[in-house]
This record gives sequence, structure tokens and C-alpha cells, in this order.
Amino acid sequence: MAESPKQLLKKELNLLKVYAIATGTTLSAGFFLLPGLAFTEAGPAMVLSYMIAAIPLIPAMFSMVELATAMPRAGGAYYFLDRSMGPLVGTIGGLGTWLALILKASFALIGMGAYVTLFWPNLPIIPIAAGFAVIFGLVNLFGAKKSGSFQVVMVIILLSILSGFIGHGMFELNPQHFAGFFDKGTSSIFSTAGLVYISYVGITKIASVAEEIKNPVRNLPLGVFLAIGTSIVVYGLGTTIMVGVVSPEKLAGDLTPVATTAEILVGPWGKILVTIAAIVAFSSVVNAGILSASRYPLAMSRDHLIPSVLKTLSKRDTPKYSIFLTVGIILILVTVFDPTKIAKLASAFQLMMFALICLAVIVMRESKIESYDPGYCSPFYPWMQIFGILSPFWLIIEMGWLPTLFTASLICIGTGWYFYYAQEKVVRTGAIYHLFARLGQQRFEGLDTELRGILKEKGLRDEDPFEELIARASVIDLHSDHSFERIVQKVGLLLSKQFAINADTLQRQFMKESQTGATPVSRGAALPHLRLPEFSAEMLESEFLKGSRTGATPVSHGAALPHLRLSEIRQAELVLVRCIPGSYVLDGEGLYENPEKKRTHAFFFLVSPNENPGQHLRILAQIAGIVDEEQFMEEWLSARDEQELKETLLGDGHFISLRLRAATPTSAFIGHEIRELQIPEGSLITSIRRRGKLIIPRGNTMLKENDRLTIIGDAKGIQHLYQQYEHDTSEL
Repeated sequence: MAESPKQLLKKELNLLKVYAIATGTTLSAGFFLLPGLAFTEAGPAMVLSYMIAAIPLIPAMFSMVELATAMPRAGGAYYFLDRSMGPLVGTIGGLGTWLALILKASFALIGMGAYVTLFWPNLPIIPIAAGFAVIFGLVNLFGAKKSGSFQVVMVIILLSILSGFIGHGMFELNPQHFAGFFDKGTSSIFSTAGLVYISYVGITKIASVAEEIKNPVRNLPLGVFLAIGTSIVVYGLGTTIMVGVVSPEKLAGDLTPVATTAEILVGPWGKILVTIAAIVAFSSVVNAGILSASRYPLAMSRDHLIPSVLKTLSKRDTPKYSIFLTVGIILILVTVFDPTKIAKLASAFQLMMFALICLAVIVMRESKIESYDPGYCSPFYPWMQIFGILSPFWLIIEMGWLPTLFTASLICIGTGWYFYYAQEKVVRTGAIYHLFARLGQQRFEGLDTELRGILKEKGLRDEDPFEELIARASVIDLHSDHSFERIVQKVGLLLSKQFAINADTLQRQFMKESQTGATPVSRGAALPHLRLPEFSAEMLESEFLKGSRTGATPVSHGAALPHLRLSEIRQAELVLVRCIPGSYVLDGEGLYENPEKKRTHAFFFLVSPNENPGQHLRILAQIAGIVDEEQFMEEWLSARDEQELKETLLGDGHFISLRLRAATPTSAFIGHEIRELQIPEGSLITSIRRRGKLIIPRGNTMLKENDRLTIIGDAKGIQHLYQQYEHDTSEL
């Protein structure tokens, strides 16, 4: 079930903040701590290990972005796994990933302490780490906007210092340090890749805050791709400089390798600057780690998998108890345990999680749920996902038995918790049951409902012709009692005329068939042929009534949205019906609903091409969102004409309808082609109605008297047309 607006987190993260969170969570321990340890294992070939480690991340990154643009919800990997493969897998993924993120944040806090002690060696690392944990917890309580802004500042400082480090270091490389590049053997290169893989996993943390991203369809993929590009360049060039500048004896096992390199390159000031960069990087990881980790308990409590108190939001719309719990566990880890050892084990579990994320994309696509509508689709499907499923397990094996045992333990803990606490509290299954439904198994229809709710929140895409569709829509305005069946009859008759095949359409279709080689030619004879759609009024009426009887017609707040998808139509069409007295829509059993509660005054009959179900659902969701607004019905019923009816859906000043008449200002349009007209820049003629038929406007379309033009554009241009042709804005 979709959350109410009060339960949803505010959308406060723009593209820059998305990039900053994704980049800041990646450039930390992997760059400032691990290179010395990696050099011990692989020698100078550790540079290659860093590049290999990024390979299994790529399928997971593409898959995560696809899922996040389809389902922008707090919880990231947990939410995707729960909705694709069910609450058991979701529980395992949620608890495990939450713990893995906490361990990585704890690891970063210890790293901060290590760099601070370069200058104040007498300071205790643990209290410093605990103090920073509390500070960043307080920052997160102020909301994603404040936390994201803080992240931007830290990443700008970090990248500025690292740019200087790389720019200076590239001219100081000693080729002799790369001698014996493969002396440690290929096995050590791959096992080291498994060790440093944790360097990159932070980039996908951004998916856990997808609910808080403005325009996630654009900003999420772009921010992640820019961040991964930045990270690969920094890791590749940065580790090359460390190997090329620091002697092998010094670099092996060094826990502050960047500071050591900078001191050799620039002296004490270089050491100071990169120490500042390291502290900023670790701060960035901890800040973003708490931000993203705290969204996992929030999402799981929404779904009744853990106590509901954790979904409580503060006055600033932050999950306060989830943040308290996350910071509390971090404090325990940094004061009682040694997270520098445990955090390395978390990368093995993350590898398994990323394999499941790739599997989730396959499940969601093959389930054929129409409301699964990602704004970004992973390329090379399904081979990209198959590679993403297999490659992580190979790296886990290369890492040894202990990481494998740790991963298995987290799976057991998640399974135990689900059966002990959550099993009786959830009635939800995943998209995998929609896949099984094709084989006659169980499915959970609530998932489709939930995804449709998410579509409403995501809104339209740039390519969706919503304004054009509303502007050219036909309007039926009824001021007397009409049954729902009678309304459907009127709409069916109107649409059947609009979809009628005219001579121009037949000519185009026959020409297309001959040009594509579909017209058989033999022995001096040709057989042009077409299969024409049958869009009779009776067929359309039957399909609309069938939708209402099967419960497929949404009815809410006095409005109904009957809808169809038909093959062999070129574009979506909409009919708006206002029934002032109200009518009664049939329910799922073919009976009239209670007339006192279900009186319907607004009907939106949408017919779309069969080939684009996502766009069809987005348009429906957009209309549903407008209808749900408190003032909509009052404005709908008080509208004086067709123009004002459409303005309730589009807002004032976005379109105008003009009737071309002799002896009026619009007579200047009559007898001219559309391309010859002088209309304001940015305005577009979207449709022409001529003698009850809809004509698609083209540049060479000749305008005639009594044509009715529908024009959309920006408010300034439309206002100019109103002033010039105000006497020709009449109804049909």
C-alpha cells in the first residue's frame, strides 16, 4: 500500500547532492587506508586490483539505478528485494545491508581517528570516533537537505585537494617501483580485488534515499554515473601515484598511505592537506552512511518487519528513532569491537546483495507488471544481470572462508528474525509470484497497486504528451441525469468517429506496406493488403463497461477513470465528461454502488496505444493526482465552459482553442498552411477538429473555415493569443 503524504520523506536532494553523496561515500577508506594493505597482498599490481574490483559493481550499479527509478522509496536494496522476491529475502537483505553500512561507517570513524593521531598522537582514537558519530547523528536529524548540503561542501573540499595531489604526483612517478608487476601472481590480484571491492560499494548507498531525490528519473542515474566515473579515475590515478612515489618498503602495510605520499611530494604541508582531505572523506562516509543506513529500519518498519516505532518521523521529517538506533549501534561497535577487522567482512555480504539486486531486475521485468515503469532501463538485459549474479560469488570465494561464513551468518539471522517476528505480520509477496502466475501460481495484486501509487508520486516524464492530450481532448458536458451505460455509449460513439480510417490514412498505410516490402508482387500483379482495426462504438462501449465490472476503473473523490489500451492506434486520446447531477459507476460485481457515497461527476475516458503501457499508466496517475486535490471537484463543477474544464487539469494559461471564422481576426488563418502561420514562439498547434473529425496537424495542412485549433504553449504566448483572438475562443 502506498504511504500517505505525511509518511513520505521530503524530496530535498538535487543532482549536486546526489553526486556528492554517491562520491563522498566511495572515496574514503578504500583510498586513504586500504592501498597499503592491498600493496602487501598484490604488490604494484594492486592498481589493477582496484580496476578489477569495479567490474562486478557495474551490473549492480545499472540494476540498482533501474530499480530505484521505478521504485524511489527509502530502504534501497531492502525495498527492491522485498518487492521483487518477497519479505523473507527483503528481511535478510534489509538487516544485512543495514549492518554492513553501519560497519562501514564505524570503519570510517576509526580511519578518522587514525589520521587525527598523525598530528596528536596522544589523543585516544575511540573517544574521537564516538564523538564524531554523535555529531553526524545530530546533523542527520536536521534532514536530508541539511545533510546533503553538508555533503556537498565536504566533497568539494575533498576533490579539490585530491586534484592537486594527482596533478602534482603524475610528474613524480618512479618507473622502477613498478618492476615485478605480476610477481605476486594472478591469484593475489583477484583476492586483493575482493579486499578493495568495499571501496566502491558506497556508491549505491544513494538508492536508499531515492525517496528524497527531486526528479529521481533524471538525477539518480546521472548522479550515480558521474560518481562512479569520478571514483574510478581517482582510484586508478591515485593508487598509481602511491606506487610510483613511495618505496615498496614504506608502502607495504602503511595505514596512512596518502599522507606518506603527499609528504614525499610536497613536504609537511602536503601531509597536512591530505590529512584534512582524509578527515573530510571519512566525515563524508559517516554522514552519508548514517543518512542511508537509517532509512533501512524506516522502510522495514513501514512493512511491519520490525517494530513500527522506527517509522516515526520528527518535525523535520527525519526518521528520528531510526537515526538514534543506527548511531547507538555505531557507538557500541567503535567502543567495544574492532570494526577495522569486521568491516572487511561486510564487503562479502554486499557482493551477495548486489547479485540479488541483479536477479531482482530479471524478476521485475519478467513478472510483466505494467506499473513497473523504470525511468532508466539497464542496457544489455539480461546478460548484464547474469554476469552481475555470477561474478560476485567468484570474488567471495577468492576472499576465503571467513567472509563466506560471515555472509551465511547474516542470512541465518535475517531468516530467523523473519520467522520469529515478521511472518505473521505481513500479507505481502513479491513480484516473483507474478512471474509464477504465468505458470498458474500465486500472485500479490497489492504490489501492482503500490507501484501505481509510486507512479502518481513520480509524475510525468518529459516525453509524455499530457498537456497536448488534455488540450485536444473532446468534452461532453451533461446537465441532466445519465446512467453510466449511457455516458459510455456517447463516449464510444465519439471515439469510434475519431478512430475512423479516412482516405489519407489508407494511402499512408498502403505506401508504408509497399516500401517495407510487405506488398507481394508476382507475374505482373501486386497484392497490397492491410489489416484494419475494428473500433466500433459497440466494441469500445463493451470494453469500457467490462473494465468497470472487473474493478479496473479507478473511482475516487467523485471522479472515474475508465481506460483502455488498443493496438493499431497511433496516439492516446482522451474524452472528458462532466455530469452535473452525477452518475453511478458499476462496481466489480456489476451492481450499482451506494449512490450517496459514489456519485461521480467527472469521467476521464483514456484510450492509449498498446505498445506503451508505462506512459498510459503515468497519464492515469497524473489525472488521479489532480483529482485527489482538495479544490478539484469544486473547480470542475463550477467551470463555465470547455476551456475552464480543461484548465482544472492543466492550470490557467497553458492552452487556447480557436474557431476559424470569416470576418473575425482568425479569418487570416483560413486558406493557409500551418507552417505559414505566425504564432508565438514556443506555442504548438496540437490538433484540428473539422466537421467532428480529428485531424493531426502537419506543416502542409491547409486550414479551412470552421476548423477548431487547439494550441498549447507557455503562459506568455497563450496570453498573447487570448488578447488577439478573444472573440474566437468558443466551444464545440
